[in-house]
Amino acid sequence: MKLYNYFRSSASYRVRIALNLKGLPYEYLSVHLTRDGGQQFAPEYRGIAPEALVPVLVDGEATLHQSLAIIEYLDETRPHPPLLPADAAGRAAVRALAFDIACDIAPLGNLRVLKYLGANFGLQKEGTDAWVRHWIGTGFDALETRLAQSPARGKFCYGDAPTMADTALVPQVFNARRFGVDMSRYPAIAEIDARCNALAAFADAAPAKQPDAE
Repeated sequence: MKLYNYFRSSASYRVRIALNLKGLPYEYLSVHLTRDGGQQFAPEYRGIAPEALVPVLVDGEATLHQSLAIIEYLDETRPHPPLLPADAAGRAAVRALAFDIACDIAPLGNLRVLKYLGANFGLQKEGTDAWVRHWIGTGFDALETRLAQSPARGKFCYGDAPTMADTALVPQVFNARRFGVDMSRYPAIAEIDARCNALAAFADAAPAKQPDAE
C-alpha cells in the first residue's frame, strides 16, 4: 500500500493510526502542503487527488480518499483487529463520534481555511489561532459532555479497544495543544488521548515521528 500524506495533517494522522493498529505496512509518500507553493497542487498529484487534499491511499487497483472512508475500507478488507463494533448501533455510535470531529471540528482549522482567512479578511496568525481555538473549544465542549456521560465509553471512546473514533480524537487533541487549547477543561478527552498514546500504534503515527516532520 502507498499513503500520500503530510506529517501534520490530522486526516493523514488518522489513517496512519489505523494502518498501525492493523499492523499493515505501507509506503510513506509525502505531499508537503506548504513547500513549493503546496505540493498538493502539483499536476501529478492532482491527477490522483483533484481536490488537492491528503490523504490518498493506493491499495492495488483501489485509489481511495477521505480518511474515514479509507479507515472503513481497511476495516472491511482487513477486519482484524476491528475498528468498528460488530452491532449496528455500536457502529453508528462510533461513526457519529468520528464525524463529530472529522466533519464539525477539524475542517475549520485546516490550512486552506486559515490561509483564506489571512488572505481575504486580514487575519494575522494571532487571529487565525484564536479562530481555531474557538472552534475546537466549541466542539470539545460537546464532545467532552458526550464522552463523560456515555455508558458505552470504556478505556477508549467506545468500549475497551481503540475504534475509528479514537483515530479521529487523537489527531484533534494534537491540534488542540498545538493551538493552545486548555485541555484541563476536557478530562475525559485527555484521559482517552493519554491511553491511546501509550500504545505504539498511536505513538508511531505522531507527526514528530514522520519522515517529513519539521
